[in-house]
Amino acid sequence: MAFIKIQNVVINSSYVAAVNLDNQTASGEKSVSVLIATPTFPLLQGETIPQNMCHNQWIEFTGQAAIALQDYFTSFNNVIDLLPPSQEESSVI
Repeated sequence: MAFIKIQNVVINSSYVAAVNLDNQTASGEKSVSVLIATPTFPLLQGETIPQNMCHNQWIEFTGQAAIALQDYFTSFNNVIDLLPPSQEESSVI
């Protein structure tokens, strides 16, 4: 488990479900969105187990935060790229 601190937000990397590196806000500003999936558990043993065991929330970052997150999630030290850029372009039909 690792934590990612970006501005005033700290994210437990165990809960990062997806990252969209190429987003834009409604005003056209470049952004990076991170989907956080946190588990939800029943409070009492007698409670029924919810159908959806996770609470999902997209968090959008712009400006310097978006640049820092894009650098982090494109670094080979943090994420394994299964298709290098040269193969991604050639595989698009």
